[in-house]
Amino acid sequence: MSDPRVLILGGTTEARLLADALAATAPHVRVTTSLAGRVANPAARLAGNVRVGGFGGPDALAAWLRQQRIDVLVDATHPFAATISAHAARAAAATGIDHFALRRPGWPADPRDRRHPARSLADAAARLVVLGGRRVFLTTGRQGLAAFAGAELDGLHFLVRTVEPPEPPLPRSIHILLDRGPYTLEGETALLLEHRVDVLVTKDSGGPATAAKLTAARELGLPVVMIERPPAPDGVPEVPDVRAALTRLGFSPAAADTCP
Repeated sequence: MSDPRVLILGGTTEARLLADALAATAPHVRVTTSLAGRVANPAARLAGNVRVGGFGGPDALAAWLRQQRIDVLVDATHPFAATISAHAARAAAATGIDHFALRRPGWPADPRDRRHPARSLADAAARLVVLGGRRVFLTTGRQGLAAFAGAELDGLHFLVRTVEPPEPPLPRSIHILLDRGPYTLEGETALLLEHRVDVLVTKDSGGPATAAKLTAARELGLPVVMIERPPAPDGVPEVPDVRAALTRLGFSPAAADTCP
């Protein structure tokens, strides 16, 4: 393949690292990273070309892939970005281009964990009623907070951590903390104690940047409501990390160890 063109559907640390690694080990590859644009200020600069904004559905994405003569589509979106992953799978099938997902593994359970699995945000909210906690650390992102704004949860206080300010509807009693990882065990433990948190709600996003909250909750004996990942599109190959993605693309994985 001469000067191959790769589209990375990004927004994750893995997407950024893959773009960096390709720039370092295969500068002839024309890399474009697509961002949804939900975060006004991305955490870091991206190597290669950057496209911001949605495509308008799978048909529009397929048309864009043809127009730009993309050879490989890498879905490196957040594990909970089910809609764009489904659109990517349909667009890749329609165009016949190579397509795979770079999906970091979920957080492994520990025997000491007090995990309570939930199928969705609404299911997590229902489980809070049963658990009986009163001070909730909610780390599910700024979208979907309406699931925790029901009258049945009015007696709870929510500490909500997001990168950008959330929009209503919001829980009645709420403290918003604007922050971005990575986080340390010491910092997460101090936060849980300072706000007298007695239950944690999070998504099974995986990755080391935000894993410290789970260790802190485990050491403090707190229950954790863990929202399970949505099912991935059928038939899409997955790789767990940047090294495996580079190998899948036919390049040396050593670049994954040397890029910034």
